[in-house]
Amino acid sequence: MKATIWHNPKCGTSRKTLAILENLSEVDVEVVEYLKDPPTREKLAQLYRDAGITPNQGLRLRGTDAEERGLPNADADTVLEAMVADPILIERPLVETDKGVRLCRPQDTVLAIL
Repeated sequence: MKATIWHNPKCGTSRKTLAILENLSEVDVEVVEYLKDPPTREKLAQLYRDAGITPNQGLRLRGTDAEERGLPNADADTVLEAMVADPILIERPLVETDKGVRLCRPQDTVLAIL
């Protein structure tokens, strides 16, 4: 099984989720450091759609200026545009497999798509 993780190595939850994936021999893991290589707007929209969440639910508030910018109450298009322009606004980690997509907070959430 292939799994892609949109990862921030500075994030403990992201590191723990990656460790779960790497410890499973049947999982071929692709790591995308999204701060260096952010997803396109279309990819991000697809990830949230497949995860069954809105862009607003995937918005990182902690450690960002999202609230000051009014993003929690903004429409989905505005949130997606802000995330593409400033990927620190993307809550992490997102994991995609053939079985679906999850925002893996807590990290054990990844088990539902393995």
